Amino acid sequence: MEVKLLLNHEKLEKYLSKVYGCKIKIEKISLLGEEEKKNSEGVKAFGYGKPCLIEFKINKEKKALVLETMKGDSFGHEFSYDRAQSLLLAYSTYNKLPKHVKSIDIGVFMKDGELVSLGNYDEFFILMNKVEGIPYYKDLEKILQDKALTQLDELKAEALSNYLVEIHSLKLNAANLYRRRLRELFGHGECIMGLIDNYPENLIEKKKLYSIAEKCFKHIWRIREKTYRLCQVHGDFHPWNILFKEGIDFTVLDRSRGEWGEAADDLAAMSINYIFFSLQAYGELKGAFEKLYLKFMENYLNKTSDEEILEVIQPFYVWRALVLANPIWYPNLSKSIREKLFNFIFNILEIEKFDVKNVNAYLSLV
Repeated sequence: MEVKLLLNHEKLEKYLSKVYGCKIKIEKISLLGEEEKKNSEGVKAFGYGKPCLIEFKINKEKKALVLETMKGDSFGHEFSYDRAQSLLLAYSTYNKLPKHVKSIDIGVFMKDGELVSLGNYDEFFILMNKVEGIPYYKDLEKILQDKALTQLDELKAEALSNYLVEIHSLKLNAANLYRRRLRELFGHGECIMGLIDNYPENLIEKKKLYSIAEKCFKHIWRIREKTYRLCQVHGDFHPWNILFKEGIDFTVLDRSRGEWGEAADDLAAMSINYIFFSLQAYGELKGAFEKLYLKFMENYLNKTSDEEILEVIQPFYVWRALVLANPIWYPNLSKSIREKLFNFIFNILEIEKFDVKNVNAYLSLV
């Protein structure tokens, strides 16, 4: 069913008067290329993506503007924030190109029908509540220092695993969103290709980066038909985005890349950090961090019965390993640990099912 927007003459005149800095009088509203059609209340209804022609007078001078929204589609414009990005791009670039139609303003329809101008924007911001708590990575740093676990450490790992069990239980039947998530995993600037493009040239040979990209794409192509797996996700579920308060009570921060995706995304983002801290402590997965890793992973697998996740997790692990091995984020990491992370990448790209009890073999030389 087509969604309609309502253009109220009074509110539209108020908005345009603010844009032009003086009183304006609307003479006609119509769909571009059609005759004026008003409903019984004098309000113009038009569908998303249908341009609306507005004819008005300003200081007795006749003017005409086109007000246009963007229709949602399955090409990366499914949500209002996607369409906002595209329209902001249009507003920012139209006037820079010779002979291009000029953009006058960019605005937003509010829920009460008001039109609000954003044309003088510089940077967008978000306001959030302040949350008390200690970042989870602090716990991992303490374990790294002490080489020992407390009962609370184990309970926290289980609580984080249970949280993913809970949020991933919400499914959605939308094949395009699953494929979009995989497409973004490969090509987004914050994901696999964005990381590869920003690797220091002297750190790893280009042919090896090419091989990583090629094999990641093959894995993504292999799993792209598993669209039934689409579920609610966090999207950046790592220890820096979790604040623990008392006991196992925690708050998550900085949800990224949308509401829906592949459960393996969240599972890989957290679990690879147990491997990462263990590499720093022991040079392999063992001791306290191996216990946390297995607690986190096995609890999830037992409670979801999702063995298939081990067949799709490889490119998500590669993405996270590329972050951890990159000196942009971890400049003081030893050469040995970087090499083991790259061993992990190349080894898991050669398998079709990940084995949670075989991590150390994946960390070994290819």
